[in-house]
Amino acid sequence: MAGKLFIRTFGCQMNVYDSEKITGVLARAEGLAPAATAEEADVIVFNTCSVREKAQEKVFSDLGRVRHLKRANPDLMIAVGGCVASQEGGAIVERAPYVDVVFGPQTLHRLPELLARRRASGRPQVDVSFPEIEKFDHLPPARKGVKKAGASAFVTIMEGCSKYCSFCVVPYTRGPEISRPFDDVIAEIAGLAAQGVKEVTLLGQNVNAWRGTIGEMRDRQAADFAELLYYVNEIHGIERVRYTTSHPREFTQRLIDAHAALPALAAHVHLPVQSGSDRVLAAMKRGYTSLEYRSIIRRLRKARPEISVSSDFIVGFPGETEADFEATLALARDLQFDGSYSFLYSPRPGTPAAELDDPVPRARKLERLQLLQAQLEAQERAISAAMVGTVQRVLVEGPSKRNPAELAARTANNRTANFPGDAKLAHAFADIRITEARHHSLRGECVSAPPRALHAS
Repeated sequence: MAGKLFIRTFGCQMNVYDSEKITGVLARAEGLAPAATAEEADVIVFNTCSVREKAQEKVFSDLGRVRHLKRANPDLMIAVGGCVASQEGGAIVERAPYVDVVFGPQTLHRLPELLARRRASGRPQVDVSFPEIEKFDHLPPARKGVKKAGASAFVTIMEGCSKYCSFCVVPYTRGPEISRPFDDVIAEIAGLAAQGVKEVTLLGQNVNAWRGTIGEMRDRQAADFAELLYYVNEIHGIERVRYTTSHPREFTQRLIDAHAALPALAAHVHLPVQSGSDRVLAAMKRGYTSLEYRSIIRRLRKARPEISVSSDFIVGFPGETEADFEATLALARDLQFDGSYSFLYSPRPGTPAAELDDPVPRARKLERLQLLQAQLEAQERAISAAMVGTVQRVLVEGPSKRNPAELAARTANNRTANFPGDAKLAHAFADIRITEARHHSLRGECVSAPPRALHAS
């Protein structure tokens, strides 16, 4: 069939990457073109996330909004993929019987086959198995445009998680840590570079846990994530490299040294800490102490003094005391995080933490969250203010959303900067001087547009 595909993506950047691959798989197998709305689609895909409770319930809410489309057009195919699909499996069809296909993050490449089976049999199809990295062997070649900016792209280098933090559902929905082969990763990035991509973001639930082998068959050598970064740094055309999300247990000295040695590696690291309390970290089964985390940041800033560090925090973990929360505030204040994320603890079914006693009232948890967010936002504003007057190398994404006559760009520390400039700078690197720090963005003026072959920092 030839028709249109509408995808709604929830959750993390890995889901954004997977949605791009779903688009490519269905374009190749069924000739489907992107649809602007669900109403004009022949296939609707919800690529889901189950990390937080609200995101999971939103999936079922949105499914209810397309139910009338199925009634009006029985040939319409509705598929649910991602982590909610992996967790719920056939229960999704029981709750929403108008869903035709349920598939997991590791079986998205089987979607055309599952749709064909649904059409032939008239029965819903469910495949939420974990065939390791089989999907990467069946996906279309890399295409730019995975992110909104045409000069940047996501590249998944590993899947799953083997850390089994007590609050997290990811190991159960995406399976254990599986690294993509070195040659496959390099080939995908080189292919993107050949299409004009200048910035890549390497993705994984614990991206710095990547392990692989490099070399010829008779001379294979083990390689870690830091080694992979050295090779990516040498790919012609790739001027900036980012990665997310990293885990403190895998943040080795070799990785820290890479930040000092590699010019293409962005001066920004997102390293979730979750809590500043050792007692809470132990209950979370994070595998490190607050002192060990502080040591990582201290050594990282010594290696790359200008580096920006952001983090994730969970507030209101079961049994969190006032002293525990104060330890989190102190750690966030001492380490001066930039652009961090903080959330209320959300119990996920099947995780050990969901069984813990939780005597702290929700109202107090919300108060704590607001206190932490206010502190983090103040720190972020102070860092933005300190950037005024400096020259930043930015990747120009295209016209500004608020003022199409201006350009929007992304700094190395992941801020949006708007400035007047020639439209020809779109999808290229440029130097701008920061002239103003606003609440959620920066303003600047163009200093120069350096040659594209130069490396970014």
